[in-house]
Amino acid sequence: MDEDRDDDFLTAMEEVLTGRQNSTPVRMVYTGEDQILINTLMQSLSLDALDLYRADWLIDLGRANELCDPAFYKVHGFTPDRALFFRPWKPIRIFEEKSSIFDWIDEHDRFINLPYESFDVVQRFIEESASDPSVLGIKITLYRTSGLNSPIVHALAKAARSGKQVVVVLELKARFDEEKNISWATELEQAGAIVTYGVARLKVHAKAALIIRKRKDGSIARYIHLSTGNYNEKTALSYVDFCLFTANPSLCTDIALFFNILTGYSSIRSLSLIALSPFDLKDRIIGFIERETAQATPESPGLIIAKLNSLSDPDLIAALYRASAKGVQIKLNVRGVCTLIPGVAGLSENIEVCSVLGRYLEHGRMLYFRNGGSEELYISSADWLQRNMKKRLELLFPVLDKEIKARCKDILNTYFADNTHAYRLKNDGTWMDLSLSRRPEDPLLYAQEKLYKMARKAARNLEEKQEILQVRRSKGKPIGQPTP
Repeated sequence: MDEDRDDDFLTAMEEVLTGRQNSTPVRMVYTGEDQILINTLMQSLSLDALDLYRADWLIDLGRANELCDPAFYKVHGFTPDRALFFRPWKPIRIFEEKSSIFDWIDEHDRFINLPYESFDVVQRFIEESASDPSVLGIKITLYRTSGLNSPIVHALAKAARSGKQVVVVLELKARFDEEKNISWATELEQAGAIVTYGVARLKVHAKAALIIRKRKDGSIARYIHLSTGNYNEKTALSYVDFCLFTANPSLCTDIALFFNILTGYSSIRSLSLIALSPFDLKDRIIGFIERETAQATPESPGLIIAKLNSLSDPDLIAALYRASAKGVQIKLNVRGVCTLIPGVAGLSENIEVCSVLGRYLEHGRMLYFRNGGSEELYISSADWLQRNMKKRLELLFPVLDKEIKARCKDILNTYFADNTHAYRLKNDGTWMDLSLSRRPEDPLLYAQEKLYKMARKAARNLEEKQEILQVRRSKGKPIGQPTP
């Protein structure tokens, strides 16, 4: 499919999906020793020996998903051993239903750590925007949503039918979600929304929403939601992601320009506080690493902490190696692919790589730079892979609120304190289970459990702060005035 030549991209994608059902196989993965069956399949599928991959493990484990669902056992009439299941952790609700989501964001920036904190607040952000008569417009990127009853998509359609300007950048090329996204595109267009499919030859992987709202005094306010995770209430129950709500004027202006780029009203250009791939995101990150390298001294060696899904971009790895050689301490939490080799004398001896495998899928990306004491912290939709830096539209945005920044730093440090579910990458490419090297006297620390407790504590702190604000308002005192 030629994105530059196809006049109707939606129709072209439908044709691709139709053809996919009859596509030529490109490989066959198998287990077992039945050579007769293997040869028969090779002939019927027109494969040769180079197309065959023997696996020494169970394949297609997705078929076992239903074994993780207690409802499966009820249907079949028996009760499984509860020891097979995690003890439930109910997502924490941090927003009062009776309040206005916009007043809540106006008070200060808000940070959400999914799935410990509930996705309800994200859903409320879109649903209230759809029903609020003061909201003039909604702009949002959609990559992967839930099934045919997505509350986010239905709210957007409702907003469009009510006459609001709704702009949806729908990524039709989201792997394995193409057919579902085509269905959403049709529904949204029929409701009156403006649906675009991003930028040619680039996949829109950024997650962002922009709300334009008219205040009571007639002025225009903008609110944004930025995230590492999709607008999907189902995956929000099991994926660890980071979200930010803010009305910060500079960040809102950047996101407004970002949507202008996506909808063709502006060429790809540099933003103010937010970095955008493939334009300047990679250069910004390398710049942060080089700044840390330049500032490093024996007394103050510098510190970089990064939480990623994958790391294989050679330029970023080279920058980390240079920083390590200058004494910068580098701590990387990488869930999946990591081609960087830590712990090599003279090259990466100051680099530590760990991975935490728990009940939830680690999906969030977060970066910390000590910056000579003027700490900076960023959240990003992008992994450190060449495809994310060159072939995807991704965002990197700063955390500006001091309290949120402190909490994010605590989150990062928690992963490196895990001694029950963490693994450390050694310089021979193997992973060491840190639970096996834990001393008997060491207290047990499971990062995901601790993060859930941290989220509960953060919710209590917000409740206490809210009570103080209500007392001040009831006494007619300015918010910034201390209560006697």
